[in-house]
Amino acid sequence: MTDLRAVVVVATYRRPDHVRTCLEHLAAQTVKPARTIVVDASPDELTRAVVADFEGVEYRRNDHGAGTLATSRAIGIDGVDADVVAFIDDDAYAFPEWLEELLRPYDDPTVAAVGGRALNGQPDEAEEGIGQIGLLLPDGRLTGFFAADPGRVVETDHMLGANMSYRLDAARKVGGVHDFYPGTCLREDADMPLRLGRAGWRVVFAPRAVVRHVAGQYAKGVRFDSRYRYYGARNHVVLLATTLGYRAPVFRRYLGTALRAAGRDLRSAVTALKRPGWRAKLKGVAGGCRRAAIGIGGTVAGLVASVGAVRAQTRAS
Repeated sequence: MTDLRAVVVVATYRRPDHVRTCLEHLAAQTVKPARTIVVDASPDELTRAVVADFEGVEYRRNDHGAGTLATSRAIGIDGVDADVVAFIDDDAYAFPEWLEELLRPYDDPTVAAVGGRALNGQPDEAEEGIGQIGLLLPDGRLTGFFAADPGRVVETDHMLGANMSYRLDAARKVGGVHDFYPGTCLREDADMPLRLGRAGWRVVFAPRAVVRHVAGQYAKGVRFDSRYRYYGARNHVVLLATTLGYRAPVFRRYLGTALRAAGRDLRSAVTALKRPGWRAKLKGVAGGCRRAAIGIGGTVAGLVASVGAVRAQTRAS
């Protein structure tokens, strides 16, 4: 393995106990990071106090607060001189060989981004989705399956932010971190690998670079609630518009996919009228209508937001 200098960035918001455990695991790596940087968006000083207990770990502030994960990533790599930057979530705990295995595929000079496995403790997660890890589908949707173990390094289109890395010089050549993804910050981790892939670099998944992802509490709401769904729809449109462009067939196909999904939700609302009991009817109608409204509202908001994002990207380039 080439002698690459790697910087590890941990972005966090109000999870000091998770940060402590994360840093303990990073301190036990078989290949030590050249630097470890914690970027803290919390409104208090609890995380700063935790970082002070770890020799050689740098603390940086993100004063923009919750919902600004991409901002934290940009702050983390600002002024950094390294070959590779690796990102790990505060609630992801790295196996001892994590960084070593994450760096190994960079022996191939055509590789610009490497992601790894994130174990969630779910049954059969090592087998589920093998062959579909981190793909951009023809209809514009993204697959996940980042807990799967294909047994070898495989090509992907995007990565999971809890466990990802990229060549710093390649990332800067394609415009650096894009801060277009507010709210739950969904899709911000897919942005860089899609741009790198479009620029001709290889993006791969290294299944032996493993973290245990314990899924800490969200800053607001919970996973898969209405807010999560809204920002998922909004940010997905922004992602495709800024990385692939409005004229890309996959962009247009995704809009059709989003409309069909809303149509299915509305049909489920109508079908709910056949349920016995007025409470069941009311719950089914409200749920279907709510899901449709969130999907359509998020998609429309994404189209509006994408205009400003594309303009900002054009000015920057």
